[in-house]
Amino acid sequence: MVNNDDDWLTIPEIVRAAHARLATNIWDYSCGGAESETTLRRNRSSFDSMAFRTRILRGAARPDTSTTFLGFRLSLPIMLAPVGSIIHFDPDGALACAHAAELAETGTFVGTLSSPSMEEVRAGAQGPLFFQLYVRGGRDWIEAMVRRVERAGYSAICLTADSGAYGRRERDLHNRFFPRERGGRPNLEGLPAGSDGRAREDHQAALTWEDLAWLRSITGLPLILKGVMSPEDAELAVEHGVDVVYVSNHGGRQLDHGPGTIEVLPEIVQAVRGRVDVIVDSGFMRGTDVVKALALGARAVLIGKLMTWGLAAGGERGLQRAIELLRTEMAIVMTNIGVKTVADIDGSCVRPSVPPAPNPWPVGARPEPAAFEATTGISAVV
Repeated sequence: MVNNDDDWLTIPEIVRAAHARLATNIWDYSCGGAESETTLRRNRSSFDSMAFRTRILRGAARPDTSTTFLGFRLSLPIMLAPVGSIIHFDPDGALACAHAAELAETGTFVGTLSSPSMEEVRAGAQGPLFFQLYVRGGRDWIEAMVRRVERAGYSAICLTADSGAYGRRERDLHNRFFPRERGGRPNLEGLPAGSDGRAREDHQAALTWEDLAWLRSITGLPLILKGVMSPEDAELAVEHGVDVVYVSNHGGRQLDHGPGTIEVLPEIVQAVRGRVDVIVDSGFMRGTDVVKALALGARAVLIGKLMTWGLAAGGERGLQRAIELLRTEMAIVMTNIGVKTVADIDGSCVRPSVPPAPNPWPVGARPEPAAFEATTGISAVV
């Protein structure tokens, strides 16, 4: 059994450590999806329909994993996704994520529903921070939030548009775990009337493209639109002045029977035609996943579940180690397919392939229930 974070040599070890340390309801909350979890499983299984095309004798030793995003240099094309419930996985919450990202020289998305406050996170970390916005009030509420984000010194606003109705996450329902009823939402404090956390149906679900255009008009910060899953919406996003299209299905936690994000990524990249950057999340667990997304046109990938498990396993150090292992895996892939830089990764690096049969003998002794592997992408062992 691994007890020391310095002993973690693989990502699966970190995931298993998180599983061992988390209460059942928090583990299920972290890894679950909506209803039958079909979307969640597709986020993982879709990677299996792609294989790498290897090129040799290309001088790809010591590949450069760095990239840029909104003018910031990142040491690798992996950022930390916004998770409102992050406080359940580390007492420092979003600040712990920002610290880990700073050490990794990458960016962090800070959520509206996360703790501590956006001001505390900004004051406590030096790396690039991007604020994820849930709408819980009318336009006066939105403008007040935007001004607060600007004063706090964030580098972009990321509007989430894919969560008008809260998904039926049956793991949480079976556990009678209702995280939305818990308090501690410092980013919602001090705003105009109508900002009650239960205002999702009144405001989040009522958003329109006209509201997006209005938001674009009231701030000079770069605007990111999260939850884009169709090329039509990607085209509309560009037409409405969005700077970054964020492909996401909320980790399969909102809509059951949706496609995996890697499935729709190519058509969304084609729709934006290089006019804006495209980033993607939902189901990314390995360096191979990251390289496949880059090959299909993503600027960067964001990790959410793996971020929470890194924190649960070992706090900031656990998350740092998870990022280090992703970097190592990514660099090995780049060398072995013959690319020297992130900019060299393109569609020629991948090809369609037949999904493999399940691994009949996972690493380790005997497998745990198949649900562990289906929801984490990690072969479960004990």
